[in-house]
Amino acid sequence: MNNHQPEISSALFTATVFTRKKQRMQRIVGIVFGIMAVAILIPLFVLVTYLIIRAWPSLTWDFLTDVPKNGMRGGGIWPALVGTIYTVTFSLLIAVPIGVMAGIYLNEYAKDSWFTRIVNMAVVNLAGVPSIVHALFGVGAFVLFAGMGKSIISASFTLAIMTLPVIIVSTTEALASVPRPFRTACWNVGASKWQTIRTIVLPNSISGILTGVILQVCRAAGETAPIMFTGAVFFKYVQRGDFFPYHLNEQCMALSYHLHTISTQVPGVPEPMLYATAVVLLGFVLIFNSFAIVLRVYMRNRKKW
Repeated sequence: MNNHQPEISSALFTATVFTRKKQRMQRIVGIVFGIMAVAILIPLFVLVTYLIIRAWPSLTWDFLTDVPKNGMRGGGIWPALVGTIYTVTFSLLIAVPIGVMAGIYLNEYAKDSWFTRIVNMAVVNLAGVPSIVHALFGVGAFVLFAGMGKSIISASFTLAIMTLPVIIVSTTEALASVPRPFRTACWNVGASKWQTIRTIVLPNSISGILTGVILQVCRAAGETAPIMFTGAVFFKYVQRGDFFPYHLNEQCMALSYHLHTISTQVPGVPEPMLYATAVVLLGFVLIFNSFAIVLRVYMRNRKKW
């Protein structure tokens, strides 16, 4: 009887036809999804490689730190680089606190009513509004009505309005992903709602909130229409290497608008210079994103669940 025991055990654990079919389908699905991932990465790698190769003759330190010369046909992009840092930084300083607080209210405090549903629908719809519409709104609201004129602060407010919807939505979704028992446990030990949000909910949702911020950094840095109508200028003289060449009530140069200008309105610009400007803009976005991604990973590793 004992001689037949191994045969019975091996028969019990032998994969059936149905199990082998599921395993084969699982491998096929994994291969298909892997091919899709590679198909996404290959065009990105080819595009970045092509840009770097075409821009290589102009990618020097002097190109980054010098000012435009010879009618923008030579020199560097320092004023545009600093102007982009100004507009993106100030727009995030405006949009992130407002967007996060709005998301906290909608998810944690607002009751489910017709008004809340209208607000949520409006936020989602605003995320799909074209940038040119935001630009015209910025002209009317900040340049003309608020009397700020065409300036860095007007451009920053316009970019902030444009990026708010995604930050609000990402904040709301990140807060909603925190398990409800976390809140209940805090309330049971006597913590107030704000103490629960500040010490438990926000720390465990910060990685999702940063995802929305990362997406909006890319959009804010690459948009041309909002800043072209509200704060960007064709050319503004600054000293080479000056880190603080602009005041908030002044117009500034920006990389996206500068690239548009030298590509369409300035004849005779060397081709490597055009590609180098595009590469610097791409690198600027990647640096901002890398910092945010590192912070997001650090915060995610500190999650308690």
